[in-house]
Amino acid sequence: MKPATYLMAAAAFALAAVPAMAADKVPTRVGITVGTLGNPFFVPLVAGAKDTVAKAAPEADVTVIGADYDLNKQATQIDNFIASGVELIMINSVDANAIAPAIEKAKAAGITVGAFDVSAKGADVTVMTNNVQAGEIACKYLADQLKGKGDVVIINGPPISSIIDRVTGCKNAFAGYPDINILSDNQDGKASRDGGFAVMQGLLTRFPHIDAVFGANDPTALGADLAAKQLNRQEMIIAGVDGAPDVVAALKSGETRIVASSSQDPYAMAARATEMALAAFRGEAQPSEPVLLDTKLVTADNVGSYIGWDAER
Repeated sequence: MKPATYLMAAAAFALAAVPAMAADKVPTRVGITVGTLGNPFFVPLVAGAKDTVAKAAPEADVTVIGADYDLNKQATQIDNFIASGVELIMINSVDANAIAPAIEKAKAAGITVGAFDVSAKGADVTVMTNNVQAGEIACKYLADQLKGKGDVVIINGPPISSIIDRVTGCKNAFAGYPDINILSDNQDGKASRDGGFAVMQGLLTRFPHIDAVFGANDPTALGADLAAKQLNRQEMIIAGVDGAPDVVAALKSGETRIVASSSQDPYAMAARATEMALAAFRGEAQPSEPVLLDTKLVTADNVGSYIGWDAER
């Protein structure tokens, strides 16, 4: 073979080898930080991310941490991930915008960042439930059950994109019913059962009659239901977002004021986000806009056919 021909063949071989090498590129260290590990929703969410990493990179070291909805704590966790040499971070942010400096720092260190369930400014990829839709269909159901008239409350939550979007969707739905009156929409139920219980106690003391309650997630709705039960307030109906096992059980029992929940699939959502983040890590182009997954309303009428979080994968 002539020298020039040999060089051309070698160059062609080298170029052909690049995509193959990129296709095999996987992280050796992965960090996962989520809003809290105290909410059952995060069990399948974390599992979806971990299982997807395990399939692509069986030898990867994966660290999972909860931030307890504390921005400073989550920023410190990201700093620790950077210091420990992680190559991929999957984040369920506690504040969509305020977490941006921490993400910028991670990306400056060459780390790929994937956001799941809630947005995180600066992340390479984002996959979320269509939370505006989730809030809209839950609150439209409440309004329809009230025949378009009544006094309602919205129990809000932490300033994360999923909660903000759900409340926005709920308000959009209620706006279509002139005779629906929102008594309160700014109380933070901490996205937890205890928080929903505490806020609902205050609302029940403040308002002698409430026709409906929208909880920003299912733990909040369950807490509100418990508070109403303890104070023997029977007049209201309640809706949430998640399609959580506890709400499914409550709907099946018939012994609850909860009438509906906009379902999510946390496992599939996290798996999709992690697949995209791994592709970005390999250098493959990914959508710049968040990928939104539609939700369906779970009610007493269809709960028997609902495939929940605890279904076999």
